[in-house]
Amino acid sequence: MKFATFVHAGQRRSGVVAGECVHPFQGDADLLHLLQEGEDILRTAGARAITDSQPLALASVRLLAPLRPPTIRDFMTFEEHLAGVAQGFGDVVPEEWYTQPAFYFTNPYAVTGPQDDIPVPPGCQRFDFELEVAAVIGREGRDLTPEQARHHIIGYTILNDWTARDLQGYEMRVKLGPAKGKDTATTLGPWLVTADELESHRDTEGFLDLKLRVQVNGETVGEDSLRNMAWTFEEMTAYASRGTLVRPGDVLGSGTCGNGGCLAELWGRRGRLDPPPLVPGDTVTMTVEGIGTISNIVTEGVPSLPVPPARRRQGAT
Repeated sequence: MKFATFVHAGQRRSGVVAGECVHPFQGDADLLHLLQEGEDILRTAGARAITDSQPLALASVRLLAPLRPPTIRDFMTFEEHLAGVAQGFGDVVPEEWYTQPAFYFTNPYAVTGPQDDIPVPPGCQRFDFELEVAAVIGREGRDLTPEQARHHIIGYTILNDWTARDLQGYEMRVKLGPAKGKDTATTLGPWLVTADELESHRDTEGFLDLKLRVQVNGETVGEDSLRNMAWTFEEMTAYASRGTLVRPGDVLGSGTCGNGGCLAELWGRRGRLDPPPLVPGDTVTMTVEGIGTISNIVTEGVPSLPVPPARRRQGAT
């Protein structure tokens, strides 16, 4: 099944996508709430929506992010991406990266929809996209094995981890972050595709062999396959659950794909800002095989309001 959240006639609703239509859930049922009640309840609500509700043409609704995730963990699982970005700093992939699937937590309040305009972050001069796929947790779990984790993933969606590269680089010099460099927008969509829909794309090593493509103003900038991840989503979920809980609605990003999955990788390899950073008016379109397409227009952001520098204390070094 494909589950979507959308606005129609001024009302926020969720439902099931079938063909070029979306079938709303009965009443005001919300995708995240149904997921938290259990996968069986969600699928039952979906089946009932298809048979009982009046379908709406997708062209008549505005798609939102499929859910409002309680947490977002974003991993780095594409070696080519990491190597390209590192090259821009005269560096290489650190050995520590190969030992375990590293991630950071990003801002769940910054989630945007697959058709939303995206403002340039305040003070940013080097705005960038990042093409990813995200797994969505469907069952609570803790200290999972990768085999167990497979049953805790309800499905997948596209993720664009928008990044202010100049802000990110500046703040990470103090050994924290990324924070403000990633704080303005994280796009999810166009819908949540359940894991069973993509099983035919799974290879013998457990990776989903899905084609990925990103375009800026209609020109292809990057293409890759999801099978080039260094860890499977099940392995990432197992690591995320180590010593803590993963819960329904939690989002786990794959990290940015290689071969032009973001501008920073290309800047690092070419030694120049080519292609140039995103500016207002640019349209970024991402397509993932088996999932769908998201497309967002970059718009003017708000000015960066000043904050005073640190108060240096006597005796500080």
